[in-house]
Amino acid sequence: MNDRQLPVSEDELHALVDGELSDDRRHDVEAWLASHPEDAARVAGWRAQAELIRLRYGGAANQPAPEDRFAIDRLLRQHRPARWLAAVAALAMFAIGGLAGWFGRGAWDGGPAAKSITTEAIDAHKLYVVEVRHPVEVPGEEAAHLQQWLSRRVEHEVRAPDLQPLGLKLVGGRLLPGPKGAAAFFMYEGPSGERFTLYCSRAGAPDTALRYQAAGAVAAFYWIDRDFSYVVSGPADRDRLQKVAESAYEQLENRVPRRDRSTQRRSTLLVQ
Repeated sequence: MNDRQLPVSEDELHALVDGELSDDRRHDVEAWLASHPEDAARVAGWRAQAELIRLRYGGAANQPAPEDRFAIDRLLRQHRPARWLAAVAALAMFAIGGLAGWFGRGAWDGGPAAKSITTEAIDAHKLYVVEVRHPVEVPGEEAAHLQQWLSRRVEHEVRAPDLQPLGLKLVGGRLLPGPKGAAAFFMYEGPSGERFTLYCSRAGAPDTALRYQAAGAVAAFYWIDRDFSYVVSGPADRDRLQKVAESAYEQLENRVPRRDRSTQRRSTLLVQ
């Protein structure tokens, strides 16, 4: 079996995830995935998305999909909490593949700017996590000063999320050069010495939901919120890293002042 004998479209990959393929075609597509690891990884990610939303939002994920983007916009305006319905809307848009084009391919994939920032964050992670005596400029014991100093330098309020419930202690942080000015960099350490980092900088790129990028033994989850990017990097244990990234994401999103929430981006916790 080769590519010419078995062309598989993206619509068919989505249909496989949704359980909408005939048995014969499903076997063909599964055979295709066995010899095309990139497509197999995409399908696995989509299935993980659907399961994550099902676990987090229960029966809401099974609501009928709105017929158009304007219906989704109305839902987002009419219901609360916004993050809950944004996840349902994202699932609806994901299921009715025709809406994918509305986002624009660059924004949906994160775009080259977002991936460039993520690559810089991963490089910084690799550079500093191996340091024993000088991994950071300001130690975690001075967290208040660290956050105030970094916020002033990057001209954006940044916070070090509390990851103690996940067994991670704040080692400290440092100032780094970023693609559009200064970048803030926080480091955490686990009981067995594993380290995770949070990189924050201006993005100059469209908003994204939570997304995943691997780079050998290191991987990262990243998102962009109103022209500011966040990258959580760590060992390439996706499940563990995802829990760390989700905790950071939720804490940083929830720090938006209430008076600003009517105008803030409707963030979507959607892992790709």
